Amino acid sequence: MHAAYEVPRISVAGHPPAAADVDVLIVPVAQDHIADAVGAYDAAVGGDLNSALERGEFRAKAGDMFSAAIRDQAWRAARMLFVGGGPRAEMGAERFRRMAVSAAQAARDQRRRRIAWVDAEPGTVAAANRIETIAEGLTLANFDNGVHKSKNDQQFFFTDATVLASGAGAGAAADSGRFIGESVNAARVLINEPGNYLTPRVLADKAAALAAVPGITAEILDERRIEELGMGLLLGVARGSSEPPRLLVLRYEPAGAPKGQTLGLVGKGITFDTGGLSLKPADGMERMKDDMAGGATVVAALRCIAAQKLPIRAIAVVPMTENMPGGRAIKPGDILRGAAGLTVEVNNTDAEGRLILGDGLWYARQLGATHLIDVATLTGAVVVALGKITTGLYGSPQPWVDHVSVAAATAGEKLWPLPLFEEYREQLKSEIADLLNSPGRPAGSITAAMFLKEFAGDGPWAHLDIAGTAWAEESKPWQPKGATGAMIRTLIEVARAGFP
Repeated sequence: MHAAYEVPRISVAGHPPAAADVDVLIVPVAQDHIADAVGAYDAAVGGDLNSALERGEFRAKAGDMFSAAIRDQAWRAARMLFVGGGPRAEMGAERFRRMAVSAAQAARDQRRRRIAWVDAEPGTVAAANRIETIAEGLTLANFDNGVHKSKNDQQFFFTDATVLASGAGAGAAADSGRFIGESVNAARVLINEPGNYLTPRVLADKAAALAAVPGITAEILDERRIEELGMGLLLGVARGSSEPPRLLVLRYEPAGAPKGQTLGLVGKGITFDTGGLSLKPADGMERMKDDMAGGATVVAALRCIAAQKLPIRAIAVVPMTENMPGGRAIKPGDILRGAAGLTVEVNNTDAEGRLILGDGLWYARQLGATHLIDVATLTGAVVVALGKITTGLYGSPQPWVDHVSVAAATAGEKLWPLPLFEEYREQLKSEIADLLNSPGRPAGSITAAMFLKEFAGDGPWAHLDIAGTAWAEESKPWQPKGATGAMIRTLIEVARAGFP
């Protein structure tokens, strides 16, 4: 098995680009400020940049790249790689992240070991945030999906990345970005793992190891402890599998953090989802290894929150199990009782994520969480509504939902709020239990969120449905096919901003 990623050494240097002793210089170019780049760099590459512009080979549109040899002997680098950002007004955090990943990936393809990003284009992002985002992007690029190939001779990672920038806090921003990128890559490794490698017990151990940074304490609850807590929803889903369930609890309680307020992050940890007796179609079922993406997301986010020593109390709760159609599996029509005391009529065993999250949300509240966010690959319905680009956002009250939405915008991730009108609650009514777990196709993502709301209590709560955004179906220059790490940055920004 090969390494999935390598964390490069990232540094910040204030010297001019000509003095950078690297293999390739990456220069961002805004489409409406091309003349600035030509004036600063064209002579160094012997006029090749201007020639490329005249030929239309490079237009500086978002994603455009052009590589040229440096001909000026006064420059120490061998090559220059220009990466287009589109109009400056559109160059926000996500645009810079994609530019950094794409350009660094191109440098990997050229087998360049030492790269440098020239912070020559401000876009619309403040300096410190821009440097953090660039360092994150450079780190994300050092990722390879071929970990299980018996031969992966073409694998290559660069070792050093320098951000040519100056200013107070630049070094700290780069360190933060590198750590976020490393955490996202580690989460992507977990999400990509096949179900036979990543059982609930293995996921619990690996997730706890991922979160093993100063300030975090970890506890793994086994099936006996889960039963003692009365988590009948989690145990019910787990019944069909020979693999026992687990519940991971992470706590971050820094000295000096305000008391009385605790951020609770709850992530869905279904390590493989067959649908249970309500069996999924065979076509595409292999991707159901990613059904623990929400769990990996909250673990990676809490790791970064602790590493950055943010002054906020936070916990992460991840219920973990397989959803299998074994001889003891729950059947449509069965009734389960959750730890919150509510009974649920299970009319669709493929609506299992909301069941285990119900127990997870309840337990997070028992541990003192006052502000909740759950993250889950929960419904196909959200993909129908928002596609593969945007994460669904649900919650209450409105100030908390707005707080999460603003954090996503700052992080450069796309969210869209959907309504939770009380009338949707009618669809959850059961004749024989407190709740029905799957009321049908109409408003499917909304009724799933309404189900979770029953377990979230009366405090601030938000639900992020990442069923469409957790996985990339095809490779892009900034994203290989597979796990994306969606919403990790958003959760970090929520913690940075504190409580509204």
